[in-house]
Amino acid sequence: MTKTAQSSKTPAKTTRHRPHSGKSRRKARRWSQRVTDSSDAMDLQPDVFKSDSPETIAKSLKQSATHSRRRKGTPYQSAMSMLNFYINRAGRNLPEARRATLQRAKQKLREAFGRA
Repeated sequence: MTKTAQSSKTPAKTTRHRPHSGKSRRKARRWSQRVTDSSDAMDLQPDVFKSDSPETIAKSLKQSATHSRRRKGTPYQSAMSMLNFYINRAGRNLPEARRATLQRAKQKLREAFGRA
């Protein structure tokens, strides 16, 4: 048998989805944490997203966005973008009560910038 005949009889290789190992998940967490900590969008106050008050979160984001010289868009765009980024990166791991607080913070941020 020739080589070409042998290769045609070998079963085709299939690619299978392999679940992520713990290491790659940790890297993803570190990546999003690094973006939150050192983003070019703006300088955030420490633990701003851990607050239980939507008003406090919105006030802090507005202050950070307004004072930042590194942002690319308007202060409103930068503040809302960072809040959305945090919500999206947390994904389904974000408890419902926490998600509700952050969604209320979005509304407070709109009000703070006069876009209600």
